[in-house]
Amino acid sequence: MKTIRCGMLLLGLCVLLPAGVRSDEPGKAAWAEPMRKVHARFKGAPGTFAHFGDSITVTMAFWAPLAQPPQKMNDATAKDYELVKKYMKPECWNKWKGPAYGNNGGMTIRWAHDNLDKWLKKHNPESALIMFGTNDLTQFGVKEYEQKMREVVRRCLDNGTVVILSTIPPFHGRLEDSRTFAETARKIAAEEKVPLLDYFGEVLKRRPDDWDGALPKFKEVKGGTYEVPTLISRDGVHPSYPSKYRDFSEESLSKNGYALRSYLTLRAYAGVVRQVFESAKE
Repeated sequence: MKTIRCGMLLLGLCVLLPAGVRSDEPGKAAWAEPMRKVHARFKGAPGTFAHFGDSITVTMAFWAPLAQPPQKMNDATAKDYELVKKYMKPECWNKWKGPAYGNNGGMTIRWAHDNLDKWLKKHNPESALIMFGTNDLTQFGVKEYEQKMREVVRRCLDNGTVVILSTIPPFHGRLEDSRTFAETARKIAAEEKVPLLDYFGEVLKRRPDDWDGALPKFKEVKGGTYEVPTLISRDGVHPSYPSKYRDFSEESLSKNGYALRSYLTLRAYAGVVRQVFESAKE
């Protein structure tokens, strides 16, 4: 690969609840208390946020653009951005990129399983976004994926690192395979009581019939692979990144796959900061 469910909306905050898990009190995510217990074991630097993944993660089209405030944020998103900007270490916007930081093109959960302890020892992140599966579904079955992903999640939690687990985006010609991998991530998130970022579900919710930039309807659209105005690029695998739609308006969030992923990550991470890290100071 080349480099290149948002859950319930409560009190203006996108709270990501693991599938099948409910909150015990209004405004509080079901994962909040378990993650506070995880965070109580953390001994590293606050504000460190790692991203473990493949080419969809290592690319500078993801997360790095948010080092500058996105345009056309609604009020709730702007508050989340202000919170994250103040809390997260600045280097985690765009410098925590590459194999040494747990993200690289073409990788699978096997790579993370083999190298995680090294990343945790060197960087000791307070939180980690994890998304593997796009390469995995073409190389091995979901059983191994589930086993190794669960072990990766648990090893992060044992370290005191709060995990945000993400589903993969839909894959051209292999929608049901990608759905199965997404359902597996949801299952792990629910059972391990970690926040879920349902990228797969959000893509299909926003573009249920034409998320795939490889469809014939986009053939005549001018521009390169990532310029197609839907959520998955012309290669049918990577998110899109059209230059015309790089803000956080609702239109752009339905036409720019990397902007959508950055937006969902921002809302998810802000929820963790607010409900886990800041609450620990109270």
